Parts: sequence; structure tokens; C-alpha cells
Amino acid sequence: MSAVYRNFSQAELDAAYNNRAAEPGLDSIKADWDARSKALYMQAKVDRDLAYGGGARQRLDFFHASTKGRPTVAYIHGGYWQTNEKEPNAFIAEGLLAHDLNVALIEYTLAPAASMGMIVSEIRAVIAWLVARLQPDLGASRRLVVAGHSAGGHLTAMAAGQPGVSGAIPISGLFDLEPIRLSYLNALLKMGLDEAGANSPIKLPFPPVPMSVAVGGAELPELVRQSEDYVAALSAAGRPVRRLLVPKATHFTILEEIARPSGSLAMEAARLAEM
Repeated sequence: MSAVYRNFSQAELDAAYNNRAAEPGLDSIKADWDARSKALYMQAKVDRDLAYGGGARQRLDFFHASTKGRPTVAYIHGGYWQTNEKEPNAFIAEGLLAHDLNVALIEYTLAPAASMGMIVSEIRAVIAWLVARLQPDLGASRRLVVAGHSAGGHLTAMAAGQPGVSGAIPISGLFDLEPIRLSYLNALLKMGLDEAGANSPIKLPFPPVPMSVAVGGAELPELVRQSEDYVAALSAAGRPVRRLLVPKATHFTILEEIARPSGSLAMEAARLAEM
């Protein structure tokens, strides 16, 4: 069989990026996340479905910290740019709220309704929307940390250079979209060579803000490689970057590190927010 990408055949490449297949307990994990998210909506002070654009999914939920004038973490959910919603991901805000941080939970248009370029534009638009409204509308400070998981990790890196962003935490992100373009994941994305390159953070000018690139030690090797390559590129370019390899964490269980107040990613978000 001929190689499609690096030394992978088509079947091997598809398997190398199939995070769902690598997590047999995913249904129970997501059921737990959903229950915790619903409970948090009941308990927290949150402004729901704030529109940052005219699209049906161009909206965010803003969870308020206990104290006025605190920094904000903007969180972008994953789902390979094709699935997921903000509400079942609200559980991640619990760890950040415990550090007295505001949390903006972002939703965006998915493929195939939106191309990769359109999705990136939406994320940049919502970051600009937030920067313009943190003070005084939302009662926050001007400090804004962007974080996101998986596809959201990719979008975090694409938004990190936006004016007003103080730091970024891409979690289990995708930084080179060429293997995505060549895999089964491109059936709905329909990325061409140029679009994949134009939206690959590792091929673009690097953001000047501090970045903490996180990945689980038990993730698929290609996900680990992508994060390691991005850290190496940022470091070689002299950018402020920290490598966060979370031992034993899978692509999905790594989110407990931001959902738990004492988790390494919640602590890192608090550190970046206070810099």
C-alpha cells in the first residue's frame, strides 16, 4: 500500500486521527460531562446566548466570576470542526470559576455549513467582540486568555494573535491541517491544499503572547506529535511557550485538568490570566 501522509496508508492515517475510536468509554464520559454542565448552569451566574454575529451558532455563554473586574478565559469546544455544542462543555468552567475567573463559552458554525476559513473568521470575530465588551459591559478586566480543546485547540492557536489576547492554552490541538485534509475528516470540511495551509498555525506567523501547549500522554501518537512539533517551532522562533504533557491523560480525560480547580490546566489558565 502506498503512503498517503508520512508513512501512513489511508487506513492508518484515518485511524491515527480517530480520537473517538481510541476512547471506548466515551459515551459514559460525555454523559457525565453533560450532567455536570447542566448542574453548573443551575448554580452559576451566567449570561446565556449572547450573540456575537447574526448566525444561529454565533453565540456564547458568559459565566461571571465572583468578583468584578477579573480576567476572562474564552473557551472553544472541540468536535473536529463538525460536531458539538457549547452547552455540554460548560463543565470545564467549574475549575476556572474556582480561581475567580470569568469564562466565555463559545459556539461557532460547523462544517459543512461553514468552511475552515469561515470558522476561523468567526472565532476571530468573537474574540474581537469580547475584547470590545469585557469593560465595562461584562464587568471584567481587560485580560483575556483563549483556550480550546482539539479542533478548539487549533482555533485557539489561530486566534492567539488577535489584539487584546493575553495568553493561550491550546489543548490536544491540531496545528498542521495537511493530515486532516488527507484523512476521512475532510469529507465534510472539503479543504483544498491552499485552505489547509492558510489555516495551519505551524505554517503561519507565530503569536507573540505566552502559549501553553497541552496534550495528554495517552493520546494518539499523531496528536502528541502535532503538539510537540508546534512547541518546537514556537521555541525555535523565540516565542514564550510552555510544554504541558499531562501523564496518562487521553484525548478526552485531559479536560478534567481544566474542569478540576486543582488540575494542571486550570492552574495554568489562572497563571496566564494573572501575568
